[in-house]
Amino acid sequence: MNFKVILENTGATWAVNIILLIIGFVLLVKGADFFVDGAAGIAKKLKISTFIIGVTVVAIGTSAPELAVTIVDAVKPDGGAVIVGNIIGSNALNILLILGISALICNLPSEKTTRMIDMPFLIFVSLLFLILGVFVGPFEFSRTPDGALYLNGTMNWVCGLILIALYIAFMAYNIVLAKKQSKAGLEQATAVSVAAEGEAVIANGELKWFQKFDPWYERMQERTWFLVIIAVLGLGMVVIGAQLVVDSATVVAENLLNIPTEIVAMTVVAFGTSLPELITSVSAAKKGDVGIATGNIIGSNIANILLIGGVGALCTGTRGIPFTMEGMVGGIVSVVAALLIFGFTVGSKSKSLGKVAGGVMLTCFVVYYTFIFLNQYVLNLYLPSGTAEYISQVILSV
Repeated sequence: MNFKVILENTGATWAVNIILLIIGFVLLVKGADFFVDGAAGIAKKLKISTFIIGVTVVAIGTSAPELAVTIVDAVKPDGGAVIVGNIIGSNALNILLILGISALICNLPSEKTTRMIDMPFLIFVSLLFLILGVFVGPFEFSRTPDGALYLNGTMNWVCGLILIALYIAFMAYNIVLAKKQSKAGLEQATAVSVAAEGEAVIANGELKWFQKFDPWYERMQERTWFLVIIAVLGLGMVVIGAQLVVDSATVVAENLLNIPTEIVAMTVVAFGTSLPELITSVSAAKKGDVGIATGNIIGSNIANILLIGGVGALCTGTRGIPFTMEGMVGGIVSVVAALLIFGFTVGSKSKSLGKVAGGVMLTCFVVYYTFIFLNQYVLNLYLPSGTAEYISQVILSV
């Protein structure tokens, strides 16, 4: 499938691609909803325990938007630029914007397990992702004749195997942890630790949703055939939505704005695929479900790095994922963001993220994204896109 639309009229091209981008985001979000509904319902009918559904079906299903965008981009012969930008951008948005807003609404306390295990693990995998992208595969780090820094890094399939192995270990840890909890403790442990986007929570032993569904839809979920249909329909919506997002974002970046695709991935694509976390976390904070607001983001970021990054590196094969200066800067910001939530949480008397932490994180968000565009159009401290072809053009033009 190819949804790239380039018309003779620039205005028409803008309009069509923006519409396709919005349609793609809607398909991604609602498709993930349907897939999780169907898959989780089928799993429950097969007598699979609730916490196993939470740490497997819900975790992978609600990561479907990022996962689908990654696979669609990775399998293209010249693809890969969207992957790192989407992961880095989503993680920065999740912590700095979403947790920042949530912390301003109400204090976000954390459990001891979250502080001692999940947060340090997020810091570790954020740092690991940066190291694998910059130093493990073939890389070139230098300056152009006009002084701009550039990086040609590659995250190869071996890095992908490492990330996937860590994700499996993390999932296994969640399952073991959940088994050791009492029924009440299990509900919160799954919500806090699961590497999911947070579309559903474990409550009162059943899988429930923040958003109330139509009574007819709820009745139909009792029928196995209906669950199969919505699971398949949801998966199809996610795949088509991902293709729409990748193709329309690429056209906007390369043909209309003349900026690197990676920057669009870090901003527009990352925001679109982070909509579930934004809606869920802010809604949870307003309702006082503070454990959901924090655990949703931590689990999502871990899944983005290990699952999405690992699958992306494997799908690109020997070509690998391109890792540029924009990816390195974004990776550093992701590490700093993870350190921020850990430091503010552990350092506070209440072991929670408060309004000061929320204000700092939102300020960092504004500064980071302002810097991205200032560097692109004003500062030119480094080349956001570090491909060999792009660098050659820059060198030849000097």
